[in-house]
Amino acid sequence: MSRPKIITLPNSHLRNKSAKVHVIDESVIELVNNMQEATLEWEDSREHEVGVALAAVQLDNLVRVVVVRNNFDDKSDRTFQVFINPEITKLEGEIEKDYEGCLSIKDIYGKVPRHTKVRIKALNLDGKEVKVKAEGFLARVLQHEIDHINGIVFVDHIKNKQDAFYTLTPAGKLEPLNYEKEIKSSRILW
Repeated sequence: MSRPKIITLPNSHLRNKSAKVHVIDESVIELVNNMQEATLEWEDSREHEVGVALAAVQLDNLVRVVVVRNNFDDKSDRTFQVFINPEITKLEGEIEKDYEGCLSIKDIYGKVPRHTKVRIKALNLDGKEVKVKAEGFLARVLQHEIDHINGIVFVDHIKNKQDAFYTLTPAGKLEPLNYEKEIKSSRILW
């Protein structure tokens, strides 16, 4: 049996809410393994990008499961944390705009406003509750992934922001996109 592939917009499933996981069984463990493999496979095919996280919906499985890379700065560390039924319990800090990309949105990046600090609770693979206080990039990643399981993709936050969309050049630099031509009436994004 072949591994599931990452789905991309315009697939409408990316805008559906995911269901709660009630039992952590072999199917959930297999899903987590597939999510980790798919993230690393995606990363291995890109020179200038890191696969930092994935939500189960991105493998077209509408359950509330997220995997997040343990070390964003070291591509040789290919390990992940698992969050089952994650939920934000508190948003804190300032709201800052920073660049985000998504494994399910090809070639488009955006400058997205997010809280700089977040608290979440979830279950780990053993079914034990974990609580995480995160700030900076990890806080952004967790908000992005929890959006996914709630049917929200990052472009939804900046839909009408003409100066918020970018693409990655072959040299690994972000360049602004022409909003009117490439974003506003995109059949892929909307």
